[in-house]
Order: sequence, then C-alpha cells, then structure tokens
Amino acid sequence: MASTFTVFFEDPFWVGVLEIDDPDGVRAARHVFGAEPTGPELLDFACRDYGRLLEQALASPPVESHRVSRPRPVNPKRLARAAARQQGARPVSTAAQEALARSFEESKVESKAAAKRRRMAEDEHRRALAREKAKARHRGR
Repeated sequence: MASTFTVFFEDPFWVGVLEIDDPDGVRAARHVFGAEPTGPELLDFACRDYGRLLEQALASPPVESHRVSRPRPVNPKRLARAAARQQGARPVSTAAQEALARSFEESKVESKAAAKRRRMAEDEHRRALAREKAKARHRGR
C-alpha cells in the first residue's frame, strides 16, 4: 500500500493531499495549511496530525486507479524531462480528486439528512407546544 503526500498551492491557500494506493483503488484526504508551510511546520504536522489525515483517507471511498503496478526502467534523460514536466504540472492525480469529491459528496448527504431530522424535530416540538396552548385556552387558562 503506497502513499504519497503532496503539498501545492491552490489559490488562495496551500494544500496537502495524502493519496493512498491500495488494491481497492486510490483513497485521498486533504489538509489546508493556509500560508505556505515551512519545513518545521511540515515536520510538526507529520508528528501531530498525519495520523488523523491517514484515518480520514482510509475512511474515504476508494476510486479505481489506472496505474501500472511496476513501471519499466526509463531512460535517465527521459526520466529527467518527465520530472521537470511533473514539477510544472498540477501534482494531485485525478483519482485523488475524484476520491476527495466523493467523500465531500458523502459528507454533504449526511449533513443534509441530519439537518432534515433536526428540522422535523423542531417542527414537532412547535406543534406540541401549539397543541398544549390550544388545550390550555380551551380549558380557560
């Protein structure tokens, strides 16, 4: 189970994305740093919050990956060009973006359901109070 943690600038914040590549697919979680993190801040993050981010990534739904398990050896010049290209390109894989989107969607659905339950409970409470008041008025109180 390989994992990659990438820090990049996503306007207006610096973001870190943890990608875990396991047999089920790619799982991902992200952490927003805000300002550009320094080396000591990244070390502090790794010591304190990396476990939480790892749990969050493992809890997210897997997305199928189209990666080859063992790449062939590459010509060193071609490898250098690919590394330069990769540094200029956006570092997060599309599978990781899809995993993040799915986890956001799941949390959105859960929060909508919770809000609906909360609203229904409040409405029921209001109806009960109104019934009590109506009974009290009926009794002349």
